[in-house]
Amino acid sequence: MFRRIGIQSVYTFFACSITGNKFRWGGGSSKRIQFAHTYEDIISVENLLAAWKEFVRGKWKKKDVQEFQYKLMDNILTLHRDLTAGTYKHSGYDHFKISDPKPRDIHKATVRDRLLHHALYRKLYPFFDHTFIADSYSCRRRKGTHRAMNRFRSFAYKVSRNHTRTVWVLKCDIRKFFASIDQKILLYIIARHILDKRVAALIAEVVGSFHAPYLSYPVGYYKYASKGLPLGNLTSQLLVNIYMNEFDTFVKHTLKAKYYIRYADDFVILSHDKQLLRQVGRYIALFLWERLHLELHPDKVSIKTYASGIDFLGWIHFSDHRVLRTNTKRRMLAKTEGNDSLASLESYLGLLGHGNTRRLAGPLQKKIGELEQKNK
Repeated sequence: MFRRIGIQSVYTFFACSITGNKFRWGGGSSKRIQFAHTYEDIISVENLLAAWKEFVRGKWKKKDVQEFQYKLMDNILTLHRDLTAGTYKHSGYDHFKISDPKPRDIHKATVRDRLLHHALYRKLYPFFDHTFIADSYSCRRRKGTHRAMNRFRSFAYKVSRNHTRTVWVLKCDIRKFFASIDQKILLYIIARHILDKRVAALIAEVVGSFHAPYLSYPVGYYKYASKGLPLGNLTSQLLVNIYMNEFDTFVKHTLKAKYYIRYADDFVILSHDKQLLRQVGRYIALFLWERLHLELHPDKVSIKTYASGIDFLGWIHFSDHRVLRTNTKRRMLAKTEGNDSLASLESYLGLLGHGNTRRLAGPLQKKIGELEQKNK
């Protein structure tokens, strides 16, 4: 399940130092697949138009979208000219807060900038997605929370050897995830795959358009780095996966953790050996800090038995069933109350089908039935 390795070999693998502005990374292969698309492919009018069609879905009623749409070709051609001339500059962000369920800071870019994000994403995502491990589930096509939960159950069954031994689960959460992404390290990782300097510079323009508020860390120079990716950018979803793929490959290929699942900043490792998970937890914390300048949330690291209930992806998972987390249940009840959208209610009912939720599902099924009769 794990390759047992000494602490010195782990230090050797991820030894990372900064000399001036240059990174020296330990471990890894020098042979990497290179991004094939050119700068011209990304900024072409054809790609910008295709990106617009994807971006505008579900946004037709937004005032800023309508204003951009009014002179669509003029706006696209102007953006194309700026990109061709190398004069494009990313604008600032509108900031607002949401509670989902905890307070989050959302930063919204202009329509012009979000169009560029989609144009970049259309070319970058297919390439980088092939470099990711199979068990990374956030913001990826044909992945998502339901598949991650099913994978978790499958892993637990395998580790338990058909429920004949105890399953221990190491569960971790990264502190202030999006706000803590080190932009210099991110751009270094991307540069290993992208040889076209204009593409790299365009990505750097998008990344550098945002800086998270100062975060207090206990160790020296890290606090002076440019940090953060904005919640709200389509590109941020991909960029955090590129960043965390360094960690994913360390866990899978160096620590040889076979039963590992990550969804954004939440991840779990399953094993029958509690002491081994404790050791792995130390390696993980060290790697995240030394290589990626990320810190585990001190209150959200635990090693528990599967049978005692594992809080993961909004559900409490047990060996023979799973139930909705209490605050997830409250949010769902609040969103369904007074909601007469059949599509919305049916999607919630589909979510409830992934666990033991008869008390919630019954009234919801009744409400859906009443709406269907009313709409006949």
